[in-house]
Amino acid sequence: MFRITLTLTSLLLAVLATAIPKQDEKDAKRIIENDLSHKEHYPNEEAHNVEYDHEAFLGPDEAKSFDQLSPEESRKRLGVIYDKIDKDQDGFVTPEELRGWITYTQKRYVIDDVERQWKAHNPENKDAITWQEYRKLVYGFMDDTDPSALEKQADVEQDDNGFSYKEMLKRDRRRWSVADQDQDEALTKDEFTGFIHPEEAGHMRELIVIETMEDIDKDKDGKISIDEYIGDMYRGSPGEEEPEWVKSEKDQFVRFRDKDADGFMDKEEVKGWIIPPEFDHAEAEARHLVYDADSDKDGKLTKSEVLDKYDLFVGSQATDFGEALTRHDEF
Repeated sequence: MFRITLTLTSLLLAVLATAIPKQDEKDAKRIIENDLSHKEHYPNEEAHNVEYDHEAFLGPDEAKSFDQLSPEESRKRLGVIYDKIDKDQDGFVTPEELRGWITYTQKRYVIDDVERQWKAHNPENKDAITWQEYRKLVYGFMDDTDPSALEKQADVEQDDNGFSYKEMLKRDRRRWSVADQDQDEALTKDEFTGFIHPEEAGHMRELIVIETMEDIDKDKDGKISIDEYIGDMYRGSPGEEEPEWVKSEKDQFVRFRDKDADGFMDKEEVKGWIIPPEFDHAEAEARHLVYDADSDKDGKLTKSEVLDKYDLFVGSQATDFGEALTRHDEF
């Protein structure tokens, strides 16, 4: 995604603010995260961190909200969530239903962002957006500006990775083509999700590797040196002492990133770095929660079993009721 400095007109600024995807902290880290929480689940062999379970079950934002509730309010709201998870309303939550809920909570930030950007790009709420419609909204200024002035402006204005408007248009066009699975030059909402969040779509991941290499490979030799790797995350000032974490990243590059020890990361090594091996964390967490809360060991959870172990699923404070949750998502 791109963060752009705009100077053409205030109108252009307003349009692009909603139209061009932005680089967020997750993108900046490069690595496609597939764990359910940044917290350690088992800090050591004997300790179990329930805060991991809270974030996995609720998502990090909702977990923080529950931390401000009393135990009574936590149980009440957990009961409402239970009813959502029990899709077939048979009075039991199976590991499969729980896995579906956990997957949903982890993808909620993507769902929200897709909804926002879909409305911004598709105010008429059509079934699909064509490339020409997207291009006109995001890059239409390139057609309406004096060619000589535009040429100079497009070569000067750059995003955080040094790409000009023309280069960004080219990259967007390529990404659009990959996201457009039926090749009809238009994106449905599902295809549009892959366009703005390629990390969420398996068929987009090869393109993520290519884009990452283009971002970091400053000398365009088709590989990434250790200086380019470090330069993507740290630019020190003259005379500044190198932080310890930078030294650690250099060690990571030598020991783990550059697998053939030739001093560079090639495409396959970059892929191994930013796309970790597949592991179904949601399924593992669902089975863990069922195992710990299933008092009669029948392999599924009743509402009473979940509420009896409410502190495994959600947090609370005994004295601070905090703010009420306001989300009314359809799951």
